[in-house]
Amino acid sequence: MPISPMDEYLAHQTPETFDQVFTSDRNFYDRYYFNMHASSDELFLVTGMGQYPNLGVTDAFVSISHGDTLYVVRASRELGSDRLDTRVGPFSIEVEEGLRVLRLRLDENEWGIAFDLRFEGSVPSLEEPRQTSRDGSRILFDTSRYAQVGCYEGSLQVAGQDYTVSPDRWKGARDRSWGIRPVGESEHPGIRAARPTSRAMFHNWVPAQFDDFMLKVFIQEDPEGLRTHEEGARIYNYGIDKPVESLGSPRHQFRYRSGTRELEQAIFSFEKSDLVLTCTPVRTVYLAFATGYIPQPDWAHGMYQGERVVQGMQMDVSTPEARRPVAILNETLSRMELSTGETCYAMHENICMGPYQPYGFKDWESVAP
Repeated sequence: MPISPMDEYLAHQTPETFDQVFTSDRNFYDRYYFNMHASSDELFLVTGMGQYPNLGVTDAFVSISHGDTLYVVRASRELGSDRLDTRVGPFSIEVEEGLRVLRLRLDENEWGIAFDLRFEGSVPSLEEPRQTSRDGSRILFDTSRYAQVGCYEGSLQVAGQDYTVSPDRWKGARDRSWGIRPVGESEHPGIRAARPTSRAMFHNWVPAQFDDFMLKVFIQEDPEGLRTHEEGARIYNYGIDKPVESLGSPRHQFRYRSGTRELEQAIFSFEKSDLVLTCTPVRTVYLAFATGYIPQPDWAHGMYQGERVVQGMQMDVSTPEARRPVAILNETLSRMELSTGETCYAMHENICMGPYQPYGFKDWESVAP
């Protein structure tokens, strides 16, 4: 338990040094997530970084949908004891002002993707309801998260093109989450092998950034459509003196593309509001490809890769057949329209994995007719 620079701060919550977390659960994690778009269908960028103290690993990635291609750079290293060190290969994240301003960097590399971006929140960070679920008797998820939308400035290089990123049109969302969820190398399934629906998931997370507010939707349901987690809220921009507005329980009406589980349209309404949000997909980052969110034999969040490794790869996503193996965890950039007339571009994170009866998905292989 070596001391580190973090131990200098008056912030301890256990008798341990800061490199030790409150639980010995291998699945404890601490994570940044960001997405960015140009208020158009031109491109969509998703990047993130995680630390896994009980696995001794930290990793980072970026995935960019540009043209008909997904471009990915990812990196991993041994964590060490200094958790203030957020450099992972060419990636780094710097907190300039807590809960509001962060700087993200990906240094130039052999794969031709690089950025130097400054994110500034437009709304106060919104703490989400704590997410806790079990797989049988074991805790599967026990996480805290806050979300925020904002604007970017800086520079981006991808696919041989240089972009000047300015806050008038480059926008997006971020979150911070930490706690327990499956990470690292796959464990033996044990009794889970006899319960194939235990990992089924219907999940939707929408931080929609309109001119004056964030509209936030969070829905999670079991295979029968029973709601397990939810949130519907409107959060006004800094400088607008209005409280967070609860919209009540969100409802959904989805249409999927034939032969897939990719969304063609998503409509949300709310128990306590007349607002209706219509989302039309324009571009998707498929996080199941190479980012670690959906574990693969060679890469998963927290999987030990050695002292230091950096990799780059790309994938053609021009056809439904090409996308099908990775169309699982979909960060879907959408054109969003409110029933009151406001429009924006924002991300609809969506998963429909395994059986989900309300939309007719009877098993893991079912697709829309």
